[in-house]
Amino acid sequence: MANGKLEGKTALVTGAGGAIGGAIARRFASEGASVCVADLNFDAAKQTVADIEAASADAVACALDVADPAQAEAAVHLTHERFGGPHILVNVAAAPSPRGTVETMALEDFTREITVNLTGYFLMAKYAVSAIRAAGGGSIINIASQLGHIGVPGRPAYCASKGAILQLTRVMAIDHARDNIRVNSISPGAIDTPRSGTQPGAPRLTREQRGKSYLTGRIGRVDEIAAGAAYLASDEASFMTGADLLIDGGFLAFKGTTDDLPARD
Repeated sequence: MANGKLEGKTALVTGAGGAIGGAIARRFASEGASVCVADLNFDAAKQTVADIEAASADAVACALDVADPAQAEAAVHLTHERFGGPHILVNVAAAPSPRGTVETMALEDFTREITVNLTGYFLMAKYAVSAIRAAGGGSIINIASQLGHIGVPGRPAYCASKGAILQLTRVMAIDHARDNIRVNSISPGAIDTPRSGTQPGAPRLTREQRGKSYLTGRIGRVDEIAAGAAYLASDEASFMTGADLLIDGGFLAFKGTTDDLPARD
């Protein structure tokens, strides 16, 4: 439940025209933050802004390719010019790629995914750090994945990029601790979104079938990731940096399905 924990803060959220990024942007706005909603799909970004403004909160849309240094810098500048700060950066933008092995995946597909999923996070932080420092400090949140912790078949670029985000987060936390900038990551499990399970070559499983891999018996919701991001962005998480918040329904806690769980007496 929103309680104004981000009142007076400004946030820049990438990939905010999508399901997870949009949920984070809307949650931040409901907590009192002014939000720059950035996405490669400008129309999607504008829709998220419309949702936020309909709730009487402040937001601005920004067309952004996180892999373009000039656009990354411009997004930070727009946030500052419109709202001040930013105090918060959330890196969400990601590029899906066809499945394959290192033998079969095209170099262009591998490179594109690494460029957006990893280099894009680097670029956004590169241009945001000085602005966050000038604002007195704040929080950077990098969206990683449960697949940054383990390997799965056919996802070399995705798993590599998400695993690297975990390490990038730790190093950034060390490098910018004296700037009063906390840096953390979130590793979501499978989340119920319009794109969920639609990647080329992905197994076509129902929500119920996918949910059996999770101790919760279901996959996650975007609002659950947004709640975690709101916590990390707020002063409630002032003693948390260099850490990964695993929101995965217990996926990494066991190997099996809910069919394997012990029966209740």
